Amino acid sequence: MIPLLIAKKRDGGELSRAELEQIVMGYVRGAVPDYQVAAWLMACYLKGMSDAETLALTEIMAASGAQLDLSAIEAPTLDKHSTGGVGDKTSLVLVPLLAAGGLAVAKMSGRGLGFTGGTVDKLESIPGYRTELTAPEMLAQVQRIGCCLAGQSADLAPADKRLYALRDATATVESIPLIAASIMSKKLAGGARHILLDVKVGAGAFMTTREHAEALAQALIRIGEGAGRRTHAVLSDMSQPLGYTVGNALEVREAIETLHPEGRAHPRFRQLILYLAAEAFALCGVEPDRQAGSARAEQLLQSGSALAKFQQLVEAQGGDPRVVENPNLLPQAPRITECLAHQTGYVAQVHPRQVALACLQLGAGRQKKEDPIDHAVGVEVLKSVGDPVHAGEPLFRIHARTDAQRQQAQQTLEQAVVISPEPVPPVGVILSG
Repeated sequence: MIPLLIAKKRDGGELSRAELEQIVMGYVRGAVPDYQVAAWLMACYLKGMSDAETLALTEIMAASGAQLDLSAIEAPTLDKHSTGGVGDKTSLVLVPLLAAGGLAVAKMSGRGLGFTGGTVDKLESIPGYRTELTAPEMLAQVQRIGCCLAGQSADLAPADKRLYALRDATATVESIPLIAASIMSKKLAGGARHILLDVKVGAGAFMTTREHAEALAQALIRIGEGAGRRTHAVLSDMSQPLGYTVGNALEVREAIETLHPEGRAHPRFRQLILYLAAEAFALCGVEPDRQAGSARAEQLLQSGSALAKFQQLVEAQGGDPRVVENPNLLPQAPRITECLAHQTGYVAQVHPRQVALACLQLGAGRQKKEDPIDHAVGVEVLKSVGDPVHAGEPLFRIHARTDAQRQQAQQTLEQAVVISPEPVPPVGVILSG
């Protein structure tokens, strides 16, 4: 029977929900071998999938394991997802901000792999912070304080985990329907009635072209709406690192500074936070439109309410709440050095993947799932596209464990910046939304 379904898809046919369930759940139960599923994945990659197939696949994967039931929570429930990028620490700021504004956010995040940093790794740089919560613990915490930031539950959408591993091994990862189904299966299993998506575009993201990013955003929205969830997507720029820092403890420190009413906030990062928060408040109906939502977000930052909620979140998950007042309690690297500009002009490019590579060389990321990471190390990005720069002025600040790692990272960062003699316009962070 399975070979007939593979042939049907190979020849451009549309599989029914029952046929998709036979393949996917048969694979999860061990009744369908991986070589047959690999052939089906390649057929999907080459022939595409209809909206009905994509939605059915998503719902099958979402139902393959545990699902959070948030129906007992009176506040509007929202889940936020970013497709990831270099220096993307958005959840660390946005989740407590939204909770302070009256939304309930049960956010499950992953670990970093390759050039993208993982929210879970960043959180684990906070002494004592516990990222592994059971579903009942997550639900109880959201009911109590309005939010949680935890790792992906092991029993959430197990079919997606198995299919993703096979996609990775069969060169079928880039299929937009398969990407969309993978992302949204976890969002549906997370139980929120509203879903906000931040689709990154550029050299520091998985979607390097706007065309592909828009196609993914539309596919995600169609799945969410088809599953009865209010869904909105924003396209944001990832042609350069997001914010001032790349590296786990460094990004937590920047998140705290961004939340602090008098802290140093990177203009592009703060603009993204306010925009996403405005969309979230409008999407959930607590504000009538984006303008009112933005004003609400601004007030929550200025009043210190969002920072207080972050401190409450840290304490609720076993972390040391003193890091909010004293970020020096976070891990710190013993060797700090600056990478200087060789010429005067204007910053034309800051290559995000070069910065990410430098962080990998320092030990801040992992290339295999089992690789250990150093929470203390990373890179401060001191200039953005459009900024004026003078010869001898620092472009980066490197936080290293060893001299050898520092030297290697410095050589990589020498290739990360392009300086133009002519003024360069700054790059906006919001592309569409």
